[in-house]
Amino acid sequence: MPRTRTRPVPFRLALAGLAGLAVAAVLVVPAPAEADTPSVPPGTEPTASAPVDVDPNDPDLKLPEGGTLAEPKVLDIKQVVEDETGDERREDTNADVTFALQAEVLFGKDSAKLGAEAKARITTIAAEIKKQNTTLVRVFGFTDNLGSSAHGDVLSKQRADAVQAELAGELNDPKITFEVRGYGEQYPISDNSTEAGRKKNRRVEVTFPRTAS
Repeated sequence: MPRTRTRPVPFRLALAGLAGLAVAAVLVVPAPAEADTPSVPPGTEPTASAPVDVDPNDPDLKLPEGGTLAEPKVLDIKQVVEDETGDERREDTNADVTFALQAEVLFGKDSAKLGAEAKARITTIAAEIKKQNTTLVRVFGFTDNLGSSAHGDVLSKQRADAVQAELAGELNDPKITFEVRGYGEQYPISDNSTEAGRKKNRRVEVTFPRTAS
């Protein structure tokens, strides 16, 4: 097992608004400092909801005359664990689990053929999918911004397809639905102006809902 390090996630308090008064606080998780554009492809936005119903007419809230509560909103709290080499990252929210594997760990240069190390890592992800007992798995491929955008779109989809096929074989569960997409250079998580940043952006992400505690 590779050694891991847990990166602390900073928090700040944001106040829910209501007619000039603040009556509740929620936790907001900012995007990672190194990313100009967060990795939020369509369908992967936070899905958290308020933990309790709030009655805007409750007299105990002591609202000013005519005042009403804003709609309550709670954002996901994200925990990120990355292995020491940076080759693999796991993100946990209250709604989803995401594994991000760097392309160099999975494939050869400009290739969509999985290597031996890739299959071992995918086996670990499959075990977590079984643990969560989920029926929906998203597999998204991404590249850096080198080369043509069209080539990146094709290569990222081919790589996502390869990971999905390996996962499907490991899981062998007809109840699981896969959503597979190649986003090319869209949704970078790091700076494409440096090789270190481009390496982080060349990745395949596997995301699935959290159903177990």
